Amino acid sequence: MAAVLVRYRYRMYPTVSQQQMLARAFGCARVVFNDALAAQRAAHQAGEPYITARQLSARLTHMKNDPARAWLCEVSAVVLQQALADLNAAYANFFGSVTGTRKGPKIAPPRFRSRKDSRQAIRFTANSRFKVLDSGRLRLPKVGDIEIRWSRALPSAPSSVTVIKDAAGRFFASFVVETNPEPLSQTDRACGLDLGLEHFAVLDDGTKVTAPRFFRQAEKKLSRAQKSLSRKEKGSKRREKARVQVARAHAHVKDARRDFCHKLSTQIIRENQAVYVEDLAVKGLARSFLAKSVHDAGWSTFTGMLEYKAALYGREFIRVGRFEPTSQVCSACGVKDGPKPLQVRQWTCPACGTAHDRDVNAARNIAALGRGEAQNARGGQIRPLATAAPAGEAGSRRGAA
Repeated sequence: MAAVLVRYRYRMYPTVSQQQMLARAFGCARVVFNDALAAQRAAHQAGEPYITARQLSARLTHMKNDPARAWLCEVSAVVLQQALADLNAAYANFFGSVTGTRKGPKIAPPRFRSRKDSRQAIRFTANSRFKVLDSGRLRLPKVGDIEIRWSRALPSAPSSVTVIKDAAGRFFASFVVETNPEPLSQTDRACGLDLGLEHFAVLDDGTKVTAPRFFRQAEKKLSRAQKSLSRKEKGSKRREKARVQVARAHAHVKDARRDFCHKLSTQIIRENQAVYVEDLAVKGLARSFLAKSVHDAGWSTFTGMLEYKAALYGREFIRVGRFEPTSQVCSACGVKDGPKPLQVRQWTCPACGTAHDRDVNAARNIAALGRGEAQNARGGQIRPLATAAPAGEAGSRRGAA
């Protein structure tokens, strides 16, 4: 099997002086990115051709030779070059989105970076000669040896490392490594998953996983922190401290949700040879009256983990079309009973008399669609094998499954 690229993220603990050097690198990368973006916009408005990557690199060299921008030489040159690479990649994605060569939703053109952004990041490639020392520290050029909390070992030598500072003031090192898939032992089990709000996941065998609702549990704490922030004077040090407290509270919710999704997705992938999931229109649901609960659930994060772990461990992962009436069809005989309000959780098939749990029945239909076995009461195919809907499609009907 072909090698795959995987990210490994670890917490960093830079010293005060190292934090200052990283802040300088963040600022220099931001200036280079913004100057290049301004040049591209000016060229477009003047009717001139797109400035190539080589021309942008030459402009950067000229900027570093300018005495007014001599401080750009105080950080690694690779960091500045990667800022230009990020801009070129952003424009490539934008052009591909406009011309239709790039799949997925439409992408806006790149915008200027702000020093007030809650998240800052820089990237070091192998050319910068960063190194993981035997002592466990990460050596970054013109920054120093930074302490890292290694939660697990890297499977191979990393090709790049991205240093991230989040809104809560925490530092992370995100490594990109190449690893070979490690298929797990074969199993005869396969499962269909129905994702919901009351129960986060319902399996076709009747297993139900209660939704943890991390945001709902922390809502009072978040409200108090936000209220404290709103009472602080803008621009004051106390307001900055209050902002960090709000960011830390949100980071705690996010980390708890990701940990839950990682553990559950790993368990499902290990126990099943094939996993079938409905392709939910999350963006559409997030615009409905269920928006807060939909965002709190984290379905996209969970299904994304299932997908990459299935590829990594030799499992099968299939998304069932979002317009399949999985809650309207009897999984026993295939008769379609019509749409049902969300408050109806139990129903009986009028054709065969089978009593159904709404979510379990939907999970069984998803499993049948994933296997291509959906048939009606007479044994005929009632719909073709489902395929994933385009990522740009969205929308749902209130009250319908």
